[in-house]
Amino acid sequence: MDDLKICGLNLDIHWGSKELNYRRIEEQFKNAEADIFLLPEMFSTGFNMQPENVADGNQETLNWMINFASQKRSAVCGSVSVKENGQFYNRFYFVEPNGTSAYYDKRHLFSFAGEDQRYEAGSKKIIIKYKGWRILLQVCYDLRFPVFSRNIGDYDAILYVANWPEQRIDAWNTLLKARAIENQSYVFGLNRIGIDGNGISYPESSTCFFPDGSIISEMDGNIITAKFEKEKFLKFREKFQFLKDGDSFQIQ
Repeated sequence: MDDLKICGLNLDIHWGSKELNYRRIEEQFKNAEADIFLLPEMFSTGFNMQPENVADGNQETLNWMINFASQKRSAVCGSVSVKENGQFYNRFYFVEPNGTSAYYDKRHLFSFAGEDQRYEAGSKKIIIKYKGWRILLQVCYDLRFPVFSRNIGDYDAILYVANWPEQRIDAWNTLLKARAIENQSYVFGLNRIGIDGNGISYPESSTCFFPDGSIISEMDGNIITAKFEKEKFLKFREKFQFLKDGDSFQIQ
């Protein structure tokens, strides 16, 4: 396990325009260095409920992510609307510099916006291993369901990517901090900014928390940066062994 630097982008996503969003990301991150570059939910299209018009059918965004990771010699991750075997998924890709990729399909679909009518839900809790860290991948609405993300000693950090609107932003801020404290894990929540194609507003609200609930992230323009510190983290976990006292349960 090494110290891990994360750079997230508060992206004003251009509605439905993949190439433009790719270029915006490349420009914003041009001079940035990190171990992981983090992008919002559906960063190439916006939170679009017409997947038949915008979903990747030929892994175009994944291919862009592979090229970006190779050029930056860093991992890159974020969620994408994809079509696979006739079904649509809100898929969170994690791509390593060597082109290796893993993904998590969003489990909790946002029925309030009809996401559950257009996309298929994932069923598996996905934890990736990168540079000695065990990282849980989560997408937006997953944040409201702590049982699914409960730490049973199997991860060290959570990455949440989102399109979380202004009118419910207090819930976003509160729940991110709660997930960090209750799971004794780093939690990096990355939200988009701007106004989407449906006229919904998203304020700057991305934050990274240490396991004790303290904010450790810093802002530079639209880039938010945090460092996962190995020694500090391990000492905290060793001193406060709360996870071992948790309840056992099964998710169905």
